Amino acid sequence: MTAQETIDNVEKALDEIRPFLMSDGGNIKLLSIEDSVVKVQLQGACTGCSVNQMTLKNGVEATIKKYVPQIQEVINVA
Repeated sequence: MTAQETIDNVEKALDEIRPFLMSDGGNIKLLSIEDSVVKVQLQGACTGCSVNQMTLKNGVEATIKKYVPQIQEVINVA
């Protein structure tokens, strides 16, 4: 998988989860992919949400790994 294919597949994964975040007043932005770590920024209501780490791991990370299995971790950069 090329770097561009990886970015495209991560964006597809984010597009799948984005409606759920937006329904709660939030959003997510892809910042970078370094080695096998995806860096994102939770936005809007997601920044102060008490369950954003659970959303990040169980929702965002799981969905990204479905599209790009070689991704090891997803990190929120505030």
